[in-house]
Amino acid sequence: MMTPTRILFVGATGSIGRLAVNEALRQGYQVRALVRDATRAGLPGDVELSVGDLTRLDAFETALEGADGIVFTQGSHTSAAMVEAVDYGAVRNALMALRGRKVRIALMTAIGVTYMNSQYNRTIEAHDWKRRSERLVRASGNEYTIVRPGWFDYNDDDQRRITFLQGDTRHNASPEDGVVARRQIARVLVDALGCDEATNTTLELVAEHGAEQDDLAPLFAALEPDPTDGVDGVLDEDNFPLTDQPRRVLDDLETIRRAR
Repeated sequence: MMTPTRILFVGATGSIGRLAVNEALRQGYQVRALVRDATRAGLPGDVELSVGDLTRLDAFETALEGADGIVFTQGSHTSAAMVEAVDYGAVRNALMALRGRKVRIALMTAIGVTYMNSQYNRTIEAHDWKRRSERLVRASGNEYTIVRPGWFDYNDDDQRRITFLQGDTRHNASPEDGVVARRQIARVLVDALGCDEATNTTLELVAEHGAEQDDLAPLFAALEPDPTDGVDGVLDEDNFPLTDQPRRVLDDLETIRRAR
């Protein structure tokens, strides 16, 4: 397993990203954040700032210098074009900038990402583009953990027991699919970086009633790893054929596969 030391955070100034940065600092990682404006980042002084736009490839060529891990928590909810540019585009740009150099990756997408027929997905294609970003990560040959969190901070006060699911079977498009605290999402993403058992796994993250666990390694160890010969999560529904994908997405997959 690859154990990273210097982590690039993409989406570092968002509600999950800030918590993930703090958790990484607490765990002793060297932290770098890709930000658009250093004067407005508001991150701890121990964080190294790399100024650039995540929709640009050249921003990652600079930001990834010396980094051996990436945590992606970026997201857009305004339009299909912005979701493609941000949710998918940042992952694409980072992997292209690496040119086959290996890093450890933790990618946050969303519970229900394989549910393609919701009104939300039909409107802005958020699940389509998040799922395509997952596929790029799996195809890249990097060690990774893909985390699909439930609805943020809908927990009851006693609802803290971290639970991992697989197969993405909850399709209510509401908190009925599962809830989890933002702080816990950040913890799982950062814990995955240094956990051998988390390597090459995809999980849905929710919280159930009970106390939060001190050690997440047994939860990671109970997961089924993703197949090495595919681009989807191990138990995901086969409802998003590669033959239906845009040509530019297939070209990205091919380029990233060749680089590995």
